[in-house]
Amino acid sequence: RRIRITGWSAVTALLVTIVTFLTWFHIVLPADREAVDQAFADDRITYSLSSGLITATPASGESATGIVFYPGAKVDPYAYLPALQELVAEGVTVVIIEPLFNMALFDLTPLEEATATAPGVTDWWVGGHSLGGVKACMMAEDESIRGLVLLASFCANDLSQRDLSVVQLLGANDNLTDPIAVEDAKALLPDGSLEQVLTGANHASFGAYGPQSGDGDATLSKAAGFAAITEALSAALRAD
Repeated sequence: RRIRITGWSAVTALLVTIVTFLTWFHIVLPADREAVDQAFADDRITYSLSSGLITATPASGESATGIVFYPGAKVDPYAYLPALQELVAEGVTVVIIEPLFNMALFDLTPLEEATATAPGVTDWWVGGHSLGGVKACMMAEDESIRGLVLLASFCANDLSQRDLSVVQLLGANDNLTDPIAVEDAKALLPDGSLEQVLTGANHASFGAYGPQSGDGDATLSKAAGFAAITEALSAALRAD
């Protein structure tokens, strides 16, 4: 009887742990509903939703360049549509991954599955915010990738020998991205990588959500931050 009680206790504890684990991973930082609705209402952009993928393409249909984008940990993927809205309107296709357990590092979506949603795109970049950027660095090892976008993020794998265009945007008021880690990781990026620090931006400035616990205070408005992101990424994509 003692063995049975011990066994059931262990099973119960395991089930509680699993449920707690799954619940925690499914509690995300919600997107700003109004900003997302405005992005979906933008008639310059066409959206398609499939299992685990959000694809935004210029309504004109003319798009040779695309970005596969990985969200930050436990951030609603839709929060990045407003941030990348103007970039898409300018002619860049964006495919946002809805990652497994809301953690990009756990996601197993093949790169080819994401790029297949926009077969007309010939030049693909990968990008991500925070831990999503770490995942993007991993995917940038694929020889088909032309460039890398890091938003409040840095690489953990060595891409220094890859022929990649890299743009790294950081927030001056970001208290969640370790500046020492960013500095140390510079050696992992190819020569010529571009870094820009957005004055007044914090960690949550790179998406339509927030605030985040432990983050600094943003003095840059969301609109101004998104405009800065668009300007920097547009310049990098044109220069590629």
